[in-house]
Amino acid sequence: RCGIRGVAGYQLKTARRSLNIMFQEWANRGIHLWEIADGYLTLVASTNQYIGYRSSADGTSTLLNSAGAALYGTDDIFEASYRSSAGTTSQSDSPLTKISRSTYSALSNKLAVGQPSQYWVQRFIDRVTVTLYTTPSSSQAGDQVQFYYMKRIEDAGAYTNAADVPYYYIPCMCAGLAYYVSMKYSPDRTQNLKLLYEDELLRAEAADGSEASTFITPKTYYPSSA
Repeated sequence: RCGIRGVAGYQLKTARRSLNIMFQEWANRGIHLWEIADGYLTLVASTNQYIGYRSSADGTSTLLNSAGAALYGTDDIFEASYRSSAGTTSQSDSPLTKISRSTYSALSNKLAVGQPSQYWVQRFIDRVTVTLYTTPSSSQAGDQVQFYYMKRIEDAGAYTNAADVPYYYIPCMCAGLAYYVSMKYSPDRTQNLKLLYEDELLRAEAADGSEASTFITPKTYYPSSA
């Protein structure tokens, strides 16, 4: 597509770099449902901040995946709930409200203790932090906060790796890679390849969803018969 016939070693390397950049650019396009998973954190008395690192080289995460292992590569956390008596038939979930930095900053006593009801997420280069309000006390120690998070799309890595994308994104990935590589080797084709890439991306994003039932009930009004 991009006019390269004989492929040299450096061209493979630059294509892989372009693929990684494109995956990172997709993160700017919105939420990708295939990268959403569930995890949890275990509450510790008097501790209101928990960390998910980019990789194990950056530190040890206190966020855990669904299997109970340290969680790495978290991009954001969307929904969370406080779970008491986890793992028993009497477990109970209470939804937590996600708040902004401004709302958290306006709280008068950030170290107040009790059952958490709100959380604030900070996204840094090498980590994501989750700050709870209120701070868990000894009564909540050992309970959990369950959450849904979005993972970062994995880099291409070794040439033998499978891409970290679902099958319906493969046409878009191929079109996008051709577009990115054409900027280096065939700039005369770039504009046409960009149009094809954006078209494939729109179709892929439309397919990346999960429909749910929606019910709309009109308000019933009974005028006075007097």
